[in-house]
Amino acid sequence: MKILQVAPLWEDVPPKMYGGTELIVHILCKELTKKGHDVTLIASKSSEVSVKLEAPIKKNLREMNSIMPGFYENLSAARVIEISNDFDIIHNHCGLSLLPFHKSLKSPMVTTLHGSFIIEEEVETYKYFKNLPYVSISDSQREGNKELNYVSTVYNGIVIENFEFQEKPNVQEPYLAFLGRISPEKGMHHAIRLAKETGQKLIIAAKIDKVDIEYYETQIKPQIDNKQIVYIGEVGLQNKVELLKNARALIHAVTWPEPFGLTMAESMACGTPVLALNMGSIPEVIVDGITGYIEENVDDLIKRVADIDKIDRFVCRKHVEDNFSDRRMVENYLETYYKLLETPKISIMSLKKEIKLQDNLQIKKQKEI
Repeated sequence: MKILQVAPLWEDVPPKMYGGTELIVHILCKELTKKGHDVTLIASKSSEVSVKLEAPIKKNLREMNSIMPGFYENLSAARVIEISNDFDIIHNHCGLSLLPFHKSLKSPMVTTLHGSFIIEEEVETYKYFKNLPYVSISDSQREGNKELNYVSTVYNGIVIENFEFQEKPNVQEPYLAFLGRISPEKGMHHAIRLAKETGQKLIIAAKIDKVDIEYYETQIKPQIDNKQIVYIGEVGLQNKVELLKNARALIHAVTWPEPFGLTMAESMACGTPVLALNMGSIPEVIVDGITGYIEENVDDLIKRVADIDKIDRFVCRKHVEDNFSDRRMVENYLETYYKLLETPKISIMSLKKEIKLQDNLQIKKQKEI
């Protein structure tokens, strides 16, 4: 099968630090290629991938710091249109930016929704394209926009082998971890409160976007003493694994209906349980009382710190292997592609070539007559 993956332009593929969607796209490209499929990726030129790369911009939008990102997203859409006839299927990871051009595409397109529907204008805009096929990354994600044509739910997957399992933390001073992005919806303030009220050390590995600088400066920075509350900035894969595998637990006290939460899977893969608030996809990712604890409020979550060591870290790892592996994710996406194409054993490109051949033969016969 010939597959076009269309990534957002905000980060490279794979992301150097933070970037969940771009990481998923990278895994998809790699695993689909292993299975013998012909994959092309549209992403920034600074991306480092082994598949064919179509690059509408030289470096990602985050590094460009452009004041007109919409223009570059249109460049990406234009390139998709230009080459769309060369593929069996187009997989859109960019959300709305590509949808207005769907009638110009020469091949079917499926869109994976990587965000939550928390902005009313966005919810209403998607409804203009509600009959297009969509993939949700959790069942709870659908609650934000129930009218869309969901063809499947495919959970995000991680490369299990990249996350070393550790039976117990191997550090002198036990700590809790926070991983991701410093923002109100990620619940950093809740994580700090939890650490302080339980006397636990908290190590924070996270990025700060421009829109969240005020939140960081006013609510978070004053509480960082680099003794009990430690901020180490963004981390790459190796340092991420070290952080997670040696933590007692990952604190994931989000305040928004998070559609998946890749860091939870990464933490459990290392054997580290997760303490989380009951929001969005959390109950689909964590098994309450088995791979972590889910509570309705921060007060009850604070009480669960005393129960962390009751969680079997082997079970955490097994849960991720069974449900959130890269292989399972790719198999589920392939099943989705074939469902949309309704030709599980015949390449659409082969059909296109055959139709073109038949057309040429027909034209030739007409000329001979």
